[in-house]
Amino acid sequence: MPLHAVRSRTTASRATARHTPLGQGEAEVLRIVADARTPVFVTVREGGRRRYSYWRPLDSATGRGGCYVALPTAECDALHAAGRITLGDPVADPARTTYRVRAARTPAAPLRAVPRRERAA
Repeated sequence: MPLHAVRSRTTASRATARHTPLGQGEAEVLRIVADARTPVFVTVREGGRRRYSYWRPLDSATGRGGCYVALPTAECDALHAAGRITLGDPVADPARTTYRVRAARTPAAPLRAVPRRERAA
């Protein structure tokens, strides 16, 4: 079952949403998603239940990790609705569909053409 946005956003509303301040939970989730070393996935079950998660590697110094960690669904859904995270291609099996979650790229500022200045004689 694919994940659908509740309402369609225009480009202008996505740009506005990207400039709204993030809550502490959303900022932490976005930091984890933006880290290229931490692949984050969302699994959508047949009933529509979603679970965002990532693998936390084992930390040899503390002995912690080596497990899957679930991210808060409400914050992840809010980031997705705001256009701050995107979903990759679906991988479907009979019981669930899994998507790779990535931080949305912000478009680069357009380059301005610098007018040529005439040489003084």
